[in-house]
Amino acid sequence: MSADNAINAMNAANSAVASEGSLRIGMVGLDNSRVVHFARMLNEEGHPYRIEGARLVAAWPGAASPDFAMSAGRLDGYVRELRDRQGVAMLESIDEVARRCDAWMLEAVDGRTRLELFGRMAPYGKPIFVDKPFALSSAEAEEMARLAAECGTPWMSCSALRYAGALTSALRDNGAGPVLGADFHGPMALEPTQPGYFWYGIHTAEMLFRALGQDCAEVTAFRTPEHDAVVGTWADGRIGTIRGFRTGSEAFGGTLHRASGSRAIEIRETDKPFLAETLEALVSFFRAGRSPVDPAETLAIVSFLEAANRSLADNCSIRLLGRR
Repeated sequence: MSADNAINAMNAANSAVASEGSLRIGMVGLDNSRVVHFARMLNEEGHPYRIEGARLVAAWPGAASPDFAMSAGRLDGYVRELRDRQGVAMLESIDEVARRCDAWMLEAVDGRTRLELFGRMAPYGKPIFVDKPFALSSAEAEEMARLAAECGTPWMSCSALRYAGALTSALRDNGAGPVLGADFHGPMALEPTQPGYFWYGIHTAEMLFRALGQDCAEVTAFRTPEHDAVVGTWADGRIGTIRGFRTGSEAFGGTLHRASGSRAIEIRETDKPFLAETLEALVSFFRAGRSPVDPAETLAIVSFLEAANRSLADNCSIRLLGRR
């Protein structure tokens, strides 16, 4: 049997298992704090946000990035948590994980690994959730999308802030009229190995694009030692901003502007965790094979963050529409 035929046979068997209601999830890359939260919600019987009918069964830890402290200092501890407390099988290769799962999550914290790991996962045809950021450049993001299309592989990627309950509630207030503009804020830590806004800027950008859609036409970014602001102008003339702090409050929030007035959004820890909302969305994606986040919007967010970085470097506004 050829390698391609073996993969096709494996996918058919996995689809049969998934259709019976028992969804087996695999993970690739375990140096990300979210792997622990996701594992607990999938595998712990008494967890308040347990996802029924799905279980994390296998993982390939991957390799820590030695120049990225958050990766190098966390991998071993997360491996022990998933293996010893959550019963997740630690396997020696991506191929072994593929043979045990129906769908999988690319969780490696270092965005520099995205293209290489995604390229190894896509040929299996299984739905892939790619944790934030999807990629660290438009060129890599477009190549990943091309590979997925070539292999017939559904994919989904987003920051968990997209599913913050307060944001969802505010956007569902249809009686208030269409959103005419939006401003979002949050912490904006910088990580040298993850270019500029791709590290924490992704969170506020994700909320902004959920509110305004994907057609951002121009981006201008500003930075001081303790603050950042990025202004986006949409094709229809609406303006959206993200503001980042490296001092003071670390809370996320924002404001939606409508003709009827402006509504402030506060993202509170006392609400249902947005990671739980995100996991529900991605498990539904695994079952349906269709992402609730338009892949074109994910690519647009990557372009927005890349343009913001260029705006800072070149001290000018960057046009977007027509470049994608």
